[in-house]
Amino acid sequence: MATAGTRRAFGVVATVLRVIGLVIVAILVIHILLTAFDANASNSFATFIRDGANMFSLGLTDLFTQLSPKLTTAVNYGIAAIAWLVITGIVVGIVRRIG
Repeated sequence: MATAGTRRAFGVVATVLRVIGLVIVAILVIHILLTAFDANASNSFATFIRDGANMFSLGLTDLFTQLSPKLTTAVNYGIAAIAWLVITGIVVGIVRRIG
């Protein structure tokens, strides 16, 4: 049987994991928005977001390639964002059940 301290520790870990997952989703969504609104590709913020989105894209950046460039970005990175939400939810649920 888990003690109150153990449950609290697992709760903290689950919260941290959820925040990390949401930050990843935010990076992907911001990249979609910057692409949709034609952000300056040489801007340092846009470059930072694009690099982060590419790192967290789960290899889905070229899943659909026959669409317009903006739609391709929205669909492929949108699928990655949804996947991260699902993955994060599953992992957080498991951590909370363990605790």
